[in-house]
Amino acid sequence: MRNAYIDALYELAGRDCRVLALVADNGAIVYDKFRAAYPGRFINFGIAEANMIGVAAGLASCGKVPFAYTIASFLTMRAFEQIRNDVCMQRMNVKIVGIGAGFVYSNLGATHHATIDMSIMRALPGMTVFSPSGPIEARKITKEAARIDGPVYIRLSVGGSPEIYEAGYEFETGKGVILRDGGDAAIFTTGSITTEVLKAHGELKNMGINARVVNIHTIKPIDKDLIIDSVSKTRAVITVEEHSIIGGLGSAVAEVIAENGIAARFKRIGLNGVFAGGYGTYDDMKERNGLSANAIVRETIDCINKN
Repeated sequence: MRNAYIDALYELAGRDCRVLALVADNGAIVYDKFRAAYPGRFINFGIAEANMIGVAAGLASCGKVPFAYTIASFLTMRAFEQIRNDVCMQRMNVKIVGIGAGFVYSNLGATHHATIDMSIMRALPGMTVFSPSGPIEARKITKEAARIDGPVYIRLSVGGSPEIYEAGYEFETGKGVILRDGGDAAIFTTGSITTEVLKAHGELKNMGINARVVNIHTIKPIDKDLIIDSVSKTRAVITVEEHSIIGGLGSAVAEVIAENGIAARFKRIGLNGVFAGGYGTYDDMKERNGLSANAIVRETIDCINKN
């Protein structure tokens, strides 16, 4: 996803001289092409995330379109006050790009995991929150972010994220996508964990369970209509996120269900009031923290069978 984002940013910069790339002491190598083509529009602030966001707001006030990029856990927490006061309160046209979504930085520990960033960002007035599930979606979201006049947060995974869409995929802000259809359960997912959900879907299908899998790429504004439709057509509702279940996708879906008076068997899968446990590979972390395909299968079956 990271490379797809940078490629899209490079294309945007070629069409719009207002587009700037801001980084906080990371991403220097992957930005080589951008830096060579647009040396005056690449700024490395060093380990100074708050300063980067403050400057981004200032640049936006002068008509620029800054994309401020660094590790999501540091960006959304170290610079939260600046995001809140300088960007959102002033409704500045700043694009905030956090990499390392979830616990993809697996062996670096909980300090580097971004597992409450959606909770933080969706609480901010005026902030649009995107969580792409693959490279094509990340590319389209980057371009969409440039079209939005106002604050945007994009959470990205790193590494070789598998593709879940074909090239002709049409993206629309605030409109979720049904990846698989079925009537036994509705599984809502977001971000790179979507690949595990699709694996789980295959295993469930082999057991005779047909689940609807819905990709919620826009956490805010969320697709209320698709949530209501999916809940009304299935026997159980499950949300899966590489994130805390408090304030993230699970909370957002639950809010829609509750506010519309819908009764549903409901299960949130994610980190439940804990930091991600353990160290190891990314696959190890998913297994340790209940987010493997097998764990999703077990929880889905349990939710369907609830009285």
